[in-house]
Amino acid sequence: MNRIRRFLIHACLLALGAAMPRAASPAALSTELKAPTLKAFEAYMRAAEARLEKQAAAGAEGFLWVDGSPARKRQVLQGTAIAEPWVDKGDIEIADGLIHDWVGAVFIPGVTLDQTLALLQNYDNHKNVYKPEVVDSRLLSRRGGDFTIFLRLLKKQVLTIVLDTNYDVHYIRVSPTRCYANSYSTRIAEVDKPGAPAERELPPGKGHGFLWRLNSFWRFEERDGGVYVECEAISLSRDVPTGLGWLINPIVRALPKDSLVKTLRATRQAFVK
Repeated sequence: MNRIRRFLIHACLLALGAAMPRAASPAALSTELKAPTLKAFEAYMRAAEARLEKQAAAGAEGFLWVDGSPARKRQVLQGTAIAEPWVDKGDIEIADGLIHDWVGAVFIPGVTLDQTLALLQNYDNHKNVYKPEVVDSRLLSRRGGDFTIFLRLLKKQVLTIVLDTNYDVHYIRVSPTRCYANSYSTRIAEVDKPGAPAERELPPGKGHGFLWRLNSFWRFEERDGGVYVECEAISLSRDVPTGLGWLINPIVRALPKDSLVKTLRATRQAFVK
């Protein structure tokens, strides 16, 4: 039976390889970040930051996204990690790229805000809390509520991509029970042949282009016997080449939501086994 199964798998792989256009080879999928693409993302970020600043300064009724919907709040109180597109289907098409904007939330019962922040700010341990997506993690520097961190990320959706990423993270404590944090990617480089002796980083902005920028905006509030954790993740990726939607779409369009849900779920599971 095992021999038959191996034969069928091998036959399917051969058939897939024969059907795959030559343009879909890993080398042919390489692209680069262009200046107009980055300019469009930066313009989108300016508008998003203005909105998020107002939300961070809002009173009790506007600070948390889940408070805007009884259905959302009910889901997170039941233990579900939820995520929804902030606009349209979560993707905004721009010149030679896609902006992804997703917001999600989770509720962690029986913990305090201080305990939650201690987990998030222990960046050396993120490789254990958020595996397998986070392969390695290091705190590079800290000054008060400002952190500089390194994360090696594993993105696996049809293709497997490894990225070396750096971030500046800023925590702002609003009150004893409320805090928000802004995380900005400062460097994202795809790793060629990860784990092999010939491993090397590609120049930032080169490679498959599945993640060029990643900025995350967190909100935390302690109430109802636990802590609400929310995150809006805004990222930039390549566009979808004509004729390769069957291959690229499952990667660039599915990964942002999938990564956000996994991150929120892992945060909760670190406390609730």
